[in-house]
Amino acid sequence: MFVHLRLHSEFSVVDGTIRLDEVVEAAAADGQPALGLTDLSNLFGAIKFYKAARGAGVKPVLGAEVFVHGLGPDMAPGASVQQQSLPRMLLLVQSHQGYLNLCELLSRAWTRNMLRDQAAIKWEWLQELSEGLILLSGAHSGPVGLALLAGDEARADELA
Repeated sequence: MFVHLRLHSEFSVVDGTIRLDEVVEAAAADGQPALGLTDLSNLFGAIKFYKAARGAGVKPVLGAEVFVHGLGPDMAPGASVQQQSLPRMLLLVQSHQGYLNLCELLSRAWTRNMLRDQAAIKWEWLQELSEGLILLSGAHSGPVGLALLAGDEARADELA
């Protein structure tokens, strides 16, 4: 069964424009059993999405696409923050504790770790607050993908 898990809505200011009501309506009309909302570095649309999806008979999957600091393919010793890649990864909420942990991670990123005008979750924080969360690689924008794009297969193997 296929489920869209990487949906950026009107609440992903740069990455998405689709309105939540419209996408939930389309998913229900298509008979999709579930739909994942993973806006970039925020959960601003979570309540609206959750209510709309439940009301339409579509299982809501909450999450966020996040920038991760401390796991990039070019984390050479002595590399400055400006030289480091900020890979993107997908976090999906699996439980109530996962939702609380994702809220905490995003809050820390926005208040304690702004890098190049992006809220970035530190890898150590993610290890500390991983309960109830599912981490997906981020495809070509994730640490493995960035290593492969840079031609560094050894680093990609290490990160996988």
